[in-house]
Amino acid sequence: MSTLMFIQWSDSLILLLAIAIAAALIYLPYLWVGYARFRVGYDLAAPRAMFDRLPAYAQRATWAHQNSFETFLPFAAAAFMAYITNGGSATTTSAALVFLASRVAYSACYILNVPLLRSASFIVCSLATLLLFAVGLDAAGFHPSL
Repeated sequence: MSTLMFIQWSDSLILLLAIAIAAALIYLPYLWVGYARFRVGYDLAAPRAMFDRLPAYAQRATWAHQNSFETFLPFAAAAFMAYITNGGSATTTSAALVFLASRVAYSACYILNVPLLRSASFIVCSLATLLLFAVGLDAAGFHPSL
């Protein structure tokens, strides 16, 4: 059991909630894109053609949004794998929460144009995903001899 905001939730529940939150976080950067589209005048006939008219922060937010799709799929697969084989543990809970925090940081750093921290955030979320894969494989009995 983990205590999160004075609520005791099982590690497996936190793992499943992290997947749902990660799916929602895909759209976090898009809030800035929507704001910018509203400011420049939204074109219902050609919304994608507006990209070149968007301010730089909104273009970066679009890229952060697109990258969120690319990172979500491996994370969801890894988290489900860890959930199915392990049922959740302190390690999987920590990895999932680190993933979520690093994705928020990634989007913020992308939008604010802080490339070094953005890259560091990407590496951290990738490592969290790899850890979830490793835990799932280990719990399933995969132990390669090197």
